[in-house]
Amino acid sequence: MDSVVEGGWIARLFSEFHYLAPFTVLLLCGIGLPLPEEVSLLGSGLLVYHGDVEFVPIVLVCSAAILLGDTIPFFLGRRYGMSALALPGVARILHPDRMEILKQRFEEHGSWAVFTCRFLPGIRIPSYFMAGTLRMKYPRFLLLDGLGVAISVPISIWVGHFFGEQIQRANERIRDLHLLLGFGVVSLVVILVVRSRAQRAQRRKDNRTHATDPERESAPAPEPGSGDSPDPAAKS
Repeated sequence: MDSVVEGGWIARLFSEFHYLAPFTVLLLCGIGLPLPEEVSLLGSGLLVYHGDVEFVPIVLVCSAAILLGDTIPFFLGRRYGMSALALPGVARILHPDRMEILKQRFEEHGSWAVFTCRFLPGIRIPSYFMAGTLRMKYPRFLLLDGLGVAISVPISIWVGHFFGEQIQRANERIRDLHLLLGFGVVSLVVILVVRSRAQRAQRRKDNRTHATDPERESAPAPEPGSGDSPDPAAKS
């Protein structure tokens, strides 16, 4: 969820437009919005946890947005082929150096590469573009991509819902911990204040004692052999 936190405008969109915001963001991800789909899906899960949306409707909304977004690079590749990489901005999103790797992946796995790439962030858009470039039939592309969406979307939203509950519990524990820490700090301050006052009172008492009994300090020490104690030698 770090990306959502960094993009404050996305968090505001989700809080104000509970269904429209996830749909719009996920659709824009299909044309290169630099934001992982999982961020929006986890955010949708948080909306489910807070009761702003229902689980099944938001799953359907997010799934439709993703499939529409994936269709854009597919038809871009189908219409223009590799020459689309010369279009302004396209090469920055599709990364021409990955095209050969994706082509080999399609040669090894066939059209099922569309399904596997659904679970590999960072190469989704190039892989769907490659599927269109290789002239894959759109119904097959939609079926394979839809299978991946049917797995990834509900799971991601449920994870967001689950962590929403964990975050809430963590916040409650932190609040309890703050109360305990606050009580401990107040207790420590009270103990230190009482101890400091007791020490000052003891020092004042000692000072008064010395001030009222000056003879104790000024009386000379008795000389050897003088006083009440008799000389043992004289007795003998």
